[in-house]
Amino acid sequence: MKVAVAGLGYRMANVLKSFLKANPDLAIVGLIDPAPAGLPEVEQAGLAIGQRFETVDEMMKAVAPDLLMVGSPNAFHLDHIRSGLRHGVKVFTEKPVVIDEQQTFEMVSLLGEYGADRVLVGLVLRYSDLYRDLRQAQSDGRIGNVVSIEASEHIAPYHGAFFMRDWRRYRRYAGPYILEKCCHDIDLYASVVGARPSAVSSFGGRKSFVPDNAPAVMSNAEREQYYRKPSGWNATENVFDSDADIVDYQTALIEYENGATMAFHANLNVPSQFRRFCVIGSKGMAEGDFVRNNFAVHDSASGELLIEKRYSGVEEDHYGADDQMAADITRNLREGEPLPVGIIDALEAGLTAIKIDEARKERQLIELGETWARFDATLRQPSESRCSPDHE
Repeated sequence: MKVAVAGLGYRMANVLKSFLKANPDLAIVGLIDPAPAGLPEVEQAGLAIGQRFETVDEMMKAVAPDLLMVGSPNAFHLDHIRSGLRHGVKVFTEKPVVIDEQQTFEMVSLLGEYGADRVLVGLVLRYSDLYRDLRQAQSDGRIGNVVSIEASEHIAPYHGAFFMRDWRRYRRYAGPYILEKCCHDIDLYASVVGARPSAVSSFGGRKSFVPDNAPAVMSNAEREQYYRKPSGWNATENVFDSDADIVDYQTALIEYENGATMAFHANLNVPSQFRRFCVIGSKGMAEGDFVRNNFAVHDSASGELLIEKRYSGVEEDHYGADDQMAADITRNLREGEPLPVGIIDALEAGLTAIKIDEARKERQLIELGETWARFDATLRQPSESRCSPDHE
């Protein structure tokens, strides 16, 4: 498989290593990235880099990849995806796909033009064993109609400090924190509910990574904690007094179109991190944790423990889900097998996160009916470029 890469950071390096396991013949035939932080990792894995280019357009004209892999900072995804599509290349993009509402509708318009099957997305938790088991329990009737969900993504201080030092600390590059980090979760639970969000509200801010909490003299243990995770492009050494404009804690409430609800909590400074859920249905309750690798289902009427599982894996590869995603996408590209998540799912989850953060900033309940109506109309609308005689 020949791939061209737009943005080779640490995350894309991990993804490429997983794709190499699924595709021993994988070749990187082109790269654009002025400072590819993940380059040593892929070279160590035995992947040589082909030609280097200044732009995706230039790269697409010079090489003929089977897949364009977009791992650039989020703000650049739209342009890079658009370029790949215009050159007739299928695209894999890291999440989140875009950073704001305007970019969302530009992306939806592109999909209306080129087709949603032309863009694959790295919402990797949909490929995890835990998620698959949750959906199987639901399919088997163990849970019944979903009534309410309590869920969280709580990351350790080393990871929170990374966000304050990395390019992801800027909304202009990453979008709001709940979009950049938690779009996985918002996507997962919407799929479990089986409906779009109808209304959102949210509260949050920054209280942990602020100057008042900076140690007067940083101990060796503190330094190891706050600088454990390396940063690449546009990094800073500042943790507590960085110029970040993202939050470090946030709570969101979501009501779905079928009446189910979810309370979601994110925090960047949790010493014993977890990423757990409790899905309560009319027939049973499912609990799980993507970090602590456990899953259980109880029957409502009897209280009986119906399912109990433990999983193996490590955080760096999303507990084995990275390898599963690469294997599934390879089968999709070669044999057309369906995937558990698509670009429309990703954009819906992303737009939900964007509206959640808008609700936080404006301290308002936001109804989403008009937003989804516009989303659907844009997806169906023929684009001007499609109708243009000089369209590539």
